Amino acid sequence: MNGKAWLFYIVVSIVLAISAFYEFIEWWVSLLSGDAGDSFLGTQGYIWDTQTDMFSALVGALVALVFFSKLQDKFIKKEFA
Repeated sequence: MNGKAWLFYIVVSIVLAISAFYEFIEWWVSLLSGDAGDSFLGTQGYIWDTQTDMFSALVGALVALVFFSKLQDKFIKKEFA
């Protein structure tokens, strides 16, 4: 793997780790707050909410990397040229 591929992999991994950690926080708050947490999570009304949030984070990371990495490289090259 070259440097760009590793960077791509690391960025996506970090985004998914942050997303998973947030889902754990939601779960812990739900456990600690009892009925209030269940009420909050129940208002979402969608049993696949966690999976949808994680998938959205993955798609967002991939879109950002694919569409903006060349633009960022261009700005960096322009700044340091």
